[in-house]
Amino acid sequence: MPIRDCAVIAIDGTQAAGKTTLVHALTAHFREHSVNVACTGEPARESPYLETIVLHGTGTFDPPPPHSASSPSSSPPPCAPRATSASSSLSKTPANVLALARLVLDSTDPSTADTPAAMKDLRRAWMPAAYDLVVCCRDHFGQRAGGDRFRDKVLGLQDDADHAVYQACQESHVPLTELPTGLGTAERVRWTADQVNHRGLLDN
Repeated sequence: MPIRDCAVIAIDGTQAAGKTTLVHALTAHFREHSVNVACTGEPARESPYLETIVLHGTGTFDPPPPHSASSPSSSPPPCAPRATSASSSLSKTPANVLALARLVLDSTDPSTADTPAAMKDLRRAWMPAAYDLVVCCRDHFGQRAGGDRFRDKVLGLQDDADHAVYQACQESHVPLTELPTGLGTAERVRWTADQVNHRGLLDN
C-alpha cells in the first residue's frame, strides 16, 4: 500500500546551499500555476531538544532508537490526491541527516557508534518509498547570512557536507538530479520545475 498519493520532491544539499529559499520559491511557482502543493517545514530547527543541546550546550546526547533515527524528516508530508496534480517540496532528507552524522559522530564512541548504521537502514528502507525525486543543490552561499545559530555550529563542514550529502543521496536509490550551480533563484525555480514536468510528476 503506498504511503502517499502525490509526487514528493525533496531539495537537499549542504548547509547554505539555498535549499530553503528554493523550496519556498518553488512552492510559490507551482501555486501560481494552479498546482496543489504542500511545503513541509523543518522540524529539526524547532526542536527544544536540538536547541538545548546544539545551541546552548546543556544536557546530554542520547542517540534515538533506530525507528526514529531521522525524525526531522521521517514523516511524509500531507498531500492531496495525485489527480489534482499535487506536489510537495521539502528541505533535507534522511540522507542529509545520515551524511552529517557520519561527519560529526565519533564512530569509536559506543554511545554513538550505532546511530549512523541505524540511520543508514532507515534511509535504505524509507527513501525509495517516500520520494519521487531528489534535487541536490551544490552552491555554497555565505553561511552567516540571516544569523542562523544552528549553521554557526558547522561553519567548517560546508565542503565536506556537500560531498557527503550528495553521496548519501546517490546511495538512496531515489531518482537524483543535480541543480546547476551559479543560477539565481528564478533560474533555479525554472530549472527545477522543468525537471519535475519532464519526469511527468505532476500528471499535467
